[in-house]
Amino acid sequence: MANRNKSSRSREKDTNSQERVIQISRVSKVVKGGKKLSFRAIVVIGNERGQVGVGVGKASDVIGAVKKGVADGKKHLVDVPLTKVNSIPHPTNGWGGAAKVMMRPAAPGTGVIAGGAVRTVLELAGVRNVLAKQLGSDNPLNNARAAIDALDSLRTFS
Repeated sequence: MANRNKSSRSREKDTNSQERVIQISRVSKVVKGGKKLSFRAIVVIGNERGQVGVGVGKASDVIGAVKKGVADGKKHLVDVPLTKVNSIPHPTNGWGGAAKVMMRPAAPGTGVIAGGAVRTVLELAGVRNVLAKQLGSDNPLNNARAAIDALDSLRTFS
């Protein structure tokens, strides 16, 4: 019975999580017979209550790439400590490749002031009041990974 309860909890956790596709790109590999086309999907998955992850999937069709991206995102979930006003506890920076993301807590009612992939990551993490800025690169994958790095480096006293 313990296994049944555990599996029902994991299903419950899955139903509460949301996924958003940041980018779908068509990529090709040159092989002996010509070019082999496939699709790469960058997916952000989160439950809007402090858990978020970024995943990348590649397949010969878009649906398969998104599914693989969701599975990859679930493997790389990070826990985000949130304050009472759904902000972050302190200013932080994160890096992903050449991308740097700066985040600062904001007062209630400010909203999510961020752009691109960072905004998607923060919204699915459950952050409602934050100021964020992308510096360096405009690559969506590196910016999303930089945002995850910044959120992962957050600490609280409790």
